[in-house]
Amino acid sequence: MTSSLKIVQTTNEQPIAEFFQASVGEWRSERRYYTLPQGETKEVESLITIRFLQQGCEELQNLAQLHDLSKLEILTCGAQVSWESTDVLKPGKESKGCTLFGALGNILYRDRGFATTKPVTAQYYFSNFQTLSLRTEYNSSVFEEEIKLIGSKYRTRQSIISRAGEQLMIGQYLEKRV
Repeated sequence: MTSSLKIVQTTNEQPIAEFFQASVGEWRSERRYYTLPQGETKEVESLITIRFLQQGCEELQNLAQLHDLSKLEILTCGAQVSWESTDVLKPGKESKGCTLFGALGNILYRDRGFATTKPVTAQYYFSNFQTLSLRTEYNSSVFEEEIKLIGSKYRTRQSIISRAGEQLMIGQYLEKRV
């Protein structure tokens, strides 16, 4: 019984491992956020570095501990995403940080969310092998994101943030491999 469960998990988690591995490297991200309904725009440029995390590595064990998972080596794979960002419209306004993702089944465990520093989880699925879709819910908000690999040199992302069924922000990204 246990071995068949592992086979199912491996089969389900193979696409996320392949997606993370295909995303490894440095990316230059140009993105625009639209605040709704006003339509205010924010433009941000970032340098993003993505590193693949293998099952059992220290980062995934720490992430499992943050989420109170019973076995610290249960997350099958993951990614570490670091960024350094600059607000294009407000020079000098910068941010940098790092976040961890760990996969188990169809859940991505994260050490922090988009709008919180607390650990969160996201449900994920693939509409095709190059397109990862995420849905994260916390603090009465819903964060829906789609990340699409376009060949080996480009990625697009779109994020939609909603609260109480009303869309508050849309983010659109073009990322080029450096």
